[in-house]
Amino acid sequence: MPALCRDCLTQFETGRRCPDCGSPRVMEHPELFDLTIAHMDCDAFYASVEKRDNPALRDKPVIIGSRHPRSVVSTACYIARIRGVRSAMPMFQALKLCPDAEVVPGRMEAYAEASRDIRKLMDELTPSIEPLSLDEAFLDMSGTQTLHHAPPAVMLAKLVKRMEDELGLSGSIGLSHNKFLAKVASDLDKPRGFSVIGKAETDDFLRDKPVRMIWGVGKAMQVSLESAGIRTFSDLLRWDRKDLGARFGSMGDRLWHLARGQDMRRVSNNAPVKSISKETTFSTDTSDLTVLDGHIFRLSEQVSARAKAKGQAGRIVTLKLKRANHTQLSRRVSLYDPTQMADRIYRTARELMTLVGNEGPYRLIGVGISDLSLADTADLSVDLLDQDASKRAATERATDKIRAKFGRDAIKKGRALR
Repeated sequence: MPALCRDCLTQFETGRRCPDCGSPRVMEHPELFDLTIAHMDCDAFYASVEKRDNPALRDKPVIIGSRHPRSVVSTACYIARIRGVRSAMPMFQALKLCPDAEVVPGRMEAYAEASRDIRKLMDELTPSIEPLSLDEAFLDMSGTQTLHHAPPAVMLAKLVKRMEDELGLSGSIGLSHNKFLAKVASDLDKPRGFSVIGKAETDDFLRDKPVRMIWGVGKAMQVSLESAGIRTFSDLLRWDRKDLGARFGSMGDRLWHLARGQDMRRVSNNAPVKSISKETTFSTDTSDLTVLDGHIFRLSEQVSARAKAKGQAGRIVTLKLKRANHTQLSRRVSLYDPTQMADRIYRTARELMTLVGNEGPYRLIGVGISDLSLADTADLSVDLLDQDASKRAATERATDKIRAKFGRDAIKKGRALR
């Protein structure tokens, strides 16, 4: 059976240890050197960047976020995850589970820079790269064996090895025959994993797996599927394609194909990011407009930071609210020109909140921008009715420079502390 040492990249026939270096980090699979579609997912990316940049954090549980009582966990390192900390968990709950955790405010600029460094390494492997976020991407390695004189699996193992050696960051690889299964595979053995799902084993692999494994099947969709008696892929296989379509619309047709391990989507390096958004779930439902205002401001700053890091701006600003009974409200407005400025995003979202009125209590709030374009088209117009707008924009740019140099906590506005 084809085998590969993930430490020294030696190719050999099956064995539990590498014949050259003796490493036990051996990957073996009948289709190992034939598969070409991969998904690379960084391991606890934000936390890993913080640990790399601050070695004093290396052996400590690290949570990215704020200690504000109503904040939520952005992400956590694996030490904290072992103790039960999860992304989107209320911070007070995370600190009960892991009271000795180091809570570190996010540095989107640093994460964006690390993402660009990883992308440069991926660009050396293939031109067919489809980023999903700062820390994960699909790669189509078809036709690259002639160029690299090595199978895709070898070059992917080399990629994550270079990430560790040159950038101080780790990642996990999923390798398969389509995007759906590659993404599933990358999550099977984290951190520092390398998992393969071959064509011959697809049916057996999927049969008893829960449908929540499907990317895009959230809690609401899970409830809908369970109400139809669908919990596993085996349950899906019992449904006729037309019946699934009639029950779940276009999602039903997608489910029919995925239940059979079929995914015809190509890896597209032209797939644009459609929106940038952030949301938070409250530990206690609230109608307090002062509290809601503080959240809108913090979310707007986070959306702005991500837009600036990506060099993008959005023309549409969206406010999302979820009531205590889980019904959802969404309001959006189109701006005259796109923006990436936190002040403008906040003021627009705050106006949308005023239009909604007090229909709470709310359990979740979110802010986002869409209809994205490059940042050089952003914030060109002058608001003649708001003479202080240009001053606030200049102040924000100056604040960005100070935070880039001294960290995001170097300057805080009072509104962000609400």
